[in-house]
Amino acid sequence: MEMASLSVYKGILNRTVPKAFYRLLWAARGDSLEAFLNAWGDFYDVLCMRGYSENLAGCITGTALFDENAFSLAAAAGTAVLPEGVRRAVRRDLAVIRQVASITPQELRENSAFAQDVAGMELPEWKTGEPVAVLGGDLDHCITKMAEYYRSNGCGMYARYRAFIWRDGAIQPVAYPDKTRLQDLKGYDVPRREAIENTLAFLEGLPANNCLMYGDRGTGKSSTVKALLNEFYPKGLRVIEMPKEYLMDFPYLVDQIAGIPMKFIIFIDDLSFSQQDGTYSALKSVLQGGLAAKPANALIYATSNRRHLLRENFSDRNGDDLHRNDTIQECLSLADRFGLAINFTLPDKAKFLEIVQQLAFQKGIE
Repeated sequence: MEMASLSVYKGILNRTVPKAFYRLLWAARGDSLEAFLNAWGDFYDVLCMRGYSENLAGCITGTALFDENAFSLAAAAGTAVLPEGVRRAVRRDLAVIRQVASITPQELRENSAFAQDVAGMELPEWKTGEPVAVLGGDLDHCITKMAEYYRSNGCGMYARYRAFIWRDGAIQPVAYPDKTRLQDLKGYDVPRREAIENTLAFLEGLPANNCLMYGDRGTGKSSTVKALLNEFYPKGLRVIEMPKEYLMDFPYLVDQIAGIPMKFIIFIDDLSFSQQDGTYSALKSVLQGGLAAKPANALIYATSNRRHLLRENFSDRNGDDLHRNDTIQECLSLADRFGLAINFTLPDKAKFLEIVQQLAFQKGIE
């Protein structure tokens, strides 16, 4: 009944382990022994799958760290004062979560409606363990510590993950993102510094530009974006990769992140167009600004092998277009919408050997 009455933190009941435990608690007071035993086995299975069979408290209380609710959103945005009613609800919810997380298998078994039926059964047992650090100690102090956690790490899935991809009309987390760091990238210090400075300005709330990284293949354009994420995610940076074919969905994506108190780079990799299709116009509209323009907490970083993004043929210049110059300018205008264009070119032999030497030194190769 306490779990059912959660309010601000009601969302944790949608998480796998709390949801299974909630079902088990109701089954313990039900009228079906089979349902109780099934619920016990299901709960223990998902607890083991998550690696928490020795620490139920850590698992249950940990879900609160990643819950997206009125309190976590306000705290992540830096809102210092909560309405007293909301604060009381948060305090009560956290008390319930800690209470539920401390239930032992012995208590649950002996106080169930089937205590005599299962007395001789060796049901698998978990250990309660300890709650996460921010939910230990005085409850009022816990609220302060939780607010500090959200302010530093964000909330919801954006606190648990750093990399995302737009897929099937939704933002999906990437569980195992590329681990490239800036120190792993050799050469190209000057162009990479431009990207770093632009990203830092963005994170610090200063004017920053959408960025186009263009140039030869294999020169580290995409790796630079991945390294920026791994370097600056502790400062609140998150990256959402948007495949080029889904650019028409851009308004739906920005609707989902506009209210999130984090900084987002919307990453479009290997961007180029063979003709002015719908996605070309959609991206141009976004960069130019319109009703569905990107929110203030997002920038677009794109990589391409083409400086002007759109493939242009000589036949395009010699066609029968009455306003040929206007058409050419239209083809070239998209790249100009990026406030910052950074060129990555193939190195000459001396630069190439310098990169090789740096890599060898990093790997400890003589």
